[in-house]
Amino acid sequence: MEDPTATSIRLWDLPVRLCHWSFVILIPALWWTAENDEMHWHMRLGMTLAALLAFRILWGFFGSSTARFTSFVRGPGAVLGYLRSLGREPHVPIAGHNAAGGWSVLALLGAMVLQVGLGLISGDPDYGAAGPLYDIAGYELAYDATEWHTKIIFNVILAVVGLHLAAIVFYRLFKRDNLVKPMLTGRRPMPKDSSGMVPVPAWRALACLAAALMLAGWLWAGAPPFG
Repeated sequence: MEDPTATSIRLWDLPVRLCHWSFVILIPALWWTAENDEMHWHMRLGMTLAALLAFRILWGFFGSSTARFTSFVRGPGAVLGYLRSLGREPHVPIAGHNAAGGWSVLALLGAMVLQVGLGLISGDPDYGAAGPLYDIAGYELAYDATEWHTKIIFNVILAVVGLHLAAIVFYRLFKRDNLVKPMLTGRRPMPKDSSGMVPVPAWRALACLAAALMLAGWLWAGAPPFG
């Protein structure tokens, strides 16, 4: 039950929420297109994911306060301290990612970046499906990358997503803390005098988006040399 004395604060900005829910849609869509041999769509969706990842990483440096990596990436001591606190009551909500959740965000972003990177050099042109950087990688590296792309890293992503979902269920059932709603609305109740998200000018989001789209376009074109 939510504390009636709590106040609603801004927590997640629109770019963070759009990236989050886009990942939710793209990961199963990429799996489905690969499983059903819809490789043209698979590669298009893969480039969309590449652009979103590039944007989210840039936004982690230049975005609003709760979006920045510096706001939620903590050392091992902070992570252990937070995990120990889960056994104590009352549960005190955090305005942003907690110390453990911050590392899960990095793990998921890192796994997706690695998966996209492998996809760029994976495939076999003889079968009509090869990443835009296949020619740079060559057959042997592309073969190994395909094995990792299809059989290993995707399972790592599934494992991290599974932990993420388990954490959501844990907080909802045992801590009465709804983590999904704030990612939909951008707001959440917090104890009075809590600090909310500090926004940044909209031009930063546009600049990050432009850089991400340029990177995706360059990769889609087969990464020709600049100039």
